[in-house]
Amino acid sequence: MKKNALFWELEQDYIRCKLCPHNCFIKPNHSGICKVRYNEDFVLYTSAYQNICALAIDPIEKKPLYHFLPGTKTLSFAIAGCNLKCKNCQNSHISQQIDCVDTENLTPQEIITICLARNCPSISFTYSEPTIFYEFMLETAELAKIHHIKTVMVSNGYICKEPLLKLIPFLDAANIDVKAFSEHTYYELTGGKLKPVLETIKTLIQQNVHVELTYLMVPNYSDDIIQIEQFIDWLISEKLSFVPLHFTRFFPRHQLTNLYPTPIDHIRKALEIAQTKGIAYVYAGNVSL
Repeated sequence: MKKNALFWELEQDYIRCKLCPHNCFIKPNHSGICKVRYNEDFVLYTSAYQNICALAIDPIEKKPLYHFLPGTKTLSFAIAGCNLKCKNCQNSHISQQIDCVDTENLTPQEIITICLARNCPSISFTYSEPTIFYEFMLETAELAKIHHIKTVMVSNGYICKEPLLKLIPFLDAANIDVKAFSEHTYYELTGGKLKPVLETIKTLIQQNVHVELTYLMVPNYSDDIIQIEQFIDWLISEKLSFVPLHFTRFFPRHQLTNLYPTPIDHIRKALEIAQTKGIAYVYAGNVSL
């Protein structure tokens, strides 16, 4: 379904999208990097609206959130697309191949109705990147607040501050996936930048959103000790040692099937560094140690 997009401005013969830090300049009859926001007759529209490609009930711990409504279920859904191009994407079939995805048409109110019928205390915007279906996420979150349903954003954090601040009054929790802690590596792995993600984390916490962080340890990219120590030092310097941190094991996916899974010893070392430096809550995300 076509929907008028938020956060853009007309500049000469182009539209500049202001939703995420790519700030795409979009020519007429073209889309931005995310492939869902497009310029039609000098108006920006989004195709990521109501076309749900995944819907399930998950344990909240799967997001992963260990300190927010523990032991409860969350209604999780996605609309296909992403504003990053992660070489290691585990859900590339819905994030990168949006024209090949089966969808179901559901309105924000229908999402709320399903959530209430299944007695889920929260809704999670997850699986793909919620920023690309921002308009649908915002409308659903606004309705959720009316019905006293909590909302969760599982995100890469690649969003501009203005749209983030508009969403935050209707957002209760977020897990932000930090892909690496080097600008060079971040760009090589994702096509994006690290700094805006760090700004998103700080903004969420400053605005009293419950935040947990995930750090995926990709061999040859983000699993080296220097990056991990720098990440921990940044958390400490920003007085964020209380933020729960999940170190996650990489398994070969998408464009990195040539790599090996993260060695278990690397996960153990990351946990040890974080605990020694003073991070209060540290977890191994998808592996038993």
